[in-house]
Amino acid sequence: MTGEAARRLFRFGVFEVDEGGGELRKHGLRVKLPAQPFQVLLMLLERPAELVTRDEMRQRLWGDDTFVDFDHALNSAVNKIREALADSAATPRYIETVSGKGYRFIAPVAQTEKPAERKTAPVADETPAIIPEAPSKTVLSTAAELPAPPRKLVRILLLLVEVLYLGFYLTALANLREVDDVFVEAKLLPPAVLVVLLMATAAILIPVRLYLIAAAAFDFRQLPAKFARLFPALLVLDLLWAFSPFLLVHYVSVGLALGMTVILVYLPFSQRSLVLMYGREK
Repeated sequence: MTGEAARRLFRFGVFEVDEGGGELRKHGLRVKLPAQPFQVLLMLLERPAELVTRDEMRQRLWGDDTFVDFDHALNSAVNKIREALADSAATPRYIETVSGKGYRFIAPVAQTEKPAERKTAPVADETPAIIPEAPSKTVLSTAAELPAPPRKLVRILLLLVEVLYLGFYLTALANLREVDDVFVEAKLLPPAVLVVLLMATAAILIPVRLYLIAAAAFDFRQLPAKFARLFPALLVLDLLWAFSPFLLVHYVSVGLALGMTVILVYLPFSQRSLVLMYGREK
C-alpha cells in the first residue's frame, strides 16, 4: 500500500487491527504481534465466518518457492495470535480450528477504511502547534488514561479490595442480632425486610468476591472482560453496602461511620480502575 492509500481497520470485541499501521490494539493499547502472525490474522479477518484453508495461507504468505516447514510455521503463527487475543483452541472465542483443513474467525468483525495521513514537508523555523487532548466522553477512566504500574502490585491491591468487601459481608452476617437492633432504631423500613435484604445481597456478593479473589490470585487473563459485564449490577450492590459502616454505630461514632461510607462509595470505581490496569498486556 502507498502512503496515501486507504487503510483498513478491523474491530472485534475489545480489539482493533490497523492494517496500514501493522498494529493489533486492545482497549487502544498496542499488543505485540510479529509480522507473520499479523498477516495470518488479516487473512482471517478479511473473511469472517468463512473457512480459510491452510493451502490458501501457504500460497499467499509463503508461496511455492519458499522452503520452510510450513505446518510448523503456520501452527506457531496461529498460537501467537491466540496468545495475543487470550484465546483458546479448546474453547475458541475468535479463531476456530477446522481439523485438517484450516481456520475460521468466528467472532463478529466490523471493517472500516480511512485514508492514511498525508505527509507534508516541514516549514522552516515553524513552531509546531500544541493541540490539547480531547476531553474524555465519559466520567469513568479509560484504560489509556490510567498509569501502568507493575502487574503484581495491581493484583495485590485487587486482592486486598476483594478481601475487604468479603470481611464486611461476613462481619454483618456474624452479628445479625445487633444489626437487627440497628434497623429497629433506624425506623426506615420493617427490620425483617432490611435483614432479608442484607442476607440476600450478601449471599449474591460473597460468591462474586470469591470468584474475583481466585481470578486475581491465579492471574485469569479474561477477568477484565468478565468484570465489565458484572460491573453495572455490582456497582449498585456495592453502593448499597457502602452504608454498612452505620451497622457499627454501637462501636464507632456516626462521624467515623460517615467517613468510612464515603471511602466505600469510592471503592467500586477504584476497583474498576484496578481491573482495567490488570487487563494491560505484560
